[in-house]
Amino acid sequence: MPEFMRHSDAFTWAMESDPRLRSTVVTVVLLERSPDWDTVRELFGHVSRKLPMLRQRVVASLPPAPPRWEEDPNFDIDYHMRRVPVPPPGTLDAVLEMARVAHMQDFDRARALWETTLIEGLPDGRAAVLLKFHHALTDGVGGVQIGMSLFTLSETGHLREVLPAGPNAPGSSPLDRYLDAWRYNAGLVSKAVTGTVKSAPALIYRGIRQPLATLGWATSTAASIYRTVRPLNRTGSTLMTQRSMIRRLGVHQVPMPALREAAHRGGGALNDAFVAGVAGGLRRYHEKHGVDVGDLHLTMPISLRTDTDPIGGNRITLMRFDVPVGIADPARRIKEIHERANAVRRERSLSYTQAIAGVLNLMPRWYIGSILRNVDFVASDVPGLPVRVYLGGAPVGIQYAFGPTIGAAVNVTLLTYVDTCALGINVDSAAIPDYDVFHEALVAGFDEVLALVEPAAT
Repeated sequence: MPEFMRHSDAFTWAMESDPRLRSTVVTVVLLERSPDWDTVRELFGHVSRKLPMLRQRVVASLPPAPPRWEEDPNFDIDYHMRRVPVPPPGTLDAVLEMARVAHMQDFDRARALWETTLIEGLPDGRAAVLLKFHHALTDGVGGVQIGMSLFTLSETGHLREVLPAGPNAPGSSPLDRYLDAWRYNAGLVSKAVTGTVKSAPALIYRGIRQPLATLGWATSTAASIYRTVRPLNRTGSTLMTQRSMIRRLGVHQVPMPALREAAHRGGGALNDAFVAGVAGGLRRYHEKHGVDVGDLHLTMPISLRTDTDPIGGNRITLMRFDVPVGIADPARRIKEIHERANAVRRERSLSYTQAIAGVLNLMPRWYIGSILRNVDFVASDVPGLPVRVYLGGAPVGIQYAFGPTIGAAVNVTLLTYVDTCALGINVDSAAIPDYDVFHEALVAGFDEVLALVEPAAT
C-alpha cells in the first residue's frame, strides 16, 4: 500500500479549493554572515532522505481515501534551492517583501511542496534563508525538528550520517492509483465494522449498568465535537470583516524571560501572555478606529505530538474559542485567557482529531470555509531552539515563522530562539489595510503585558 495522507494533513491540502485558505508557511532565518552554499545544499539533501515527503508530490485518490504521497520522478534539488542577491534597498524589509510574495504564490503541485532561497548581500555581510513549505508537510513543532537536522551547534560541526540512496520513482498508473484507493476504502469499511462489533457490547453493557452516566458522556462528547466544527456566521470584530489573497508581513521581538514572568504575575503560562499581547494589540487597533470590541474569535493550534511520533506531518488540532480582547487590564486578560485556554485543552474532541478531520475532508468546501473564514485571528506558539546554532558555518541570529491566516484577519506566530520570542506577523490586507497602524498597536499591546514586570527584570 502507498502512503496516504493522514486526515489532518489532507485537511490542510483540501481546504485550498478556496485560495484564501492556503496553508503556506514561510520561515525567515537571519544569518550573521553568508553560509557555505555547498554545505547548505548538502544538508537539505540529507534531510530530504530522512523525511521522504520532501522528495514526494501529492496525488489525488478516489474518495473517501485521502490524497497520497508519491515519489516525484522529476525531483531536482536545484529546483527547490535557489541563491540570489538581496534586492534593493538591501534591508530586512526587502527580505520580508520576498517572503510576502512567496507566501502568496501557490506551489507547483506536480513537485515536492517546499522551496529554499539563500539571500545574500545584506548589510555587514549578513544573509538570510527563506524557507517556504506547505503545511501538509509538517506543523510548527515538526518544522523545528527538521531545523534541528539542518542546524549545528558549532561553526565546523556537520552531521555525516550515512543514508541510503533515494528510491527509484517509476510512478504509478491511474489504474494502480484506483486499485490502491479501493483497497484503502475497503479497509476503512472493515475497520469501522470491526470497531463497531468490538465496542458495541461494552457500550451496551455500560448503558445498562450506568445509563445516566453513559448518556452524559455521549452528550458531552457530541457537544465538544460540535464546538470544534460548528460554523461561524460572522466575525467577532465589526472592523476586520473583509478577506482577500493579499498579505503583508512584519516582525517584532519580545524578551522571553520578561514575557514568562509577566505570564506568571497574571496567573498564566507563556502562551497566555503571548495571546494577551496579541489581544491587547487588537484592542488598541480597534480603539484607534473608534470601534468598540469585546470578545474575538481565535484559532489556536494545539500540539498533539508525542516523543514517539516521526518527524513531519501534522500532529495538531485547530481549536477555536473566544478571547476577551476588550479587557484593558493585562493581568486580568492573562488570567481569563488562561482559564479559557485550559478549558479548550480539556475538550473531549481532542481524542477524535483525526476522525473529525476525516469527516471534514468529505464535507462541501463551503462548509470548511464557514468554519474558518469568520475567525478574527490566529495565534500560534512554537517552542524553538534554546541554544545558539549555525547553518553552513554561519551563526543564526534569529528566526521568524509566518503561519497562514487560513481565513482569519491576522496570524501572529511566536517562535522562540535562545531567550527571544520572535513574532512573525501575517496580515490579510483587506481586513487590516493600514498595517503600520496595526503594527504600532500590536507593539503597544505587548508593552502593556511586559509592564507587569519590574523594569529591572526587563
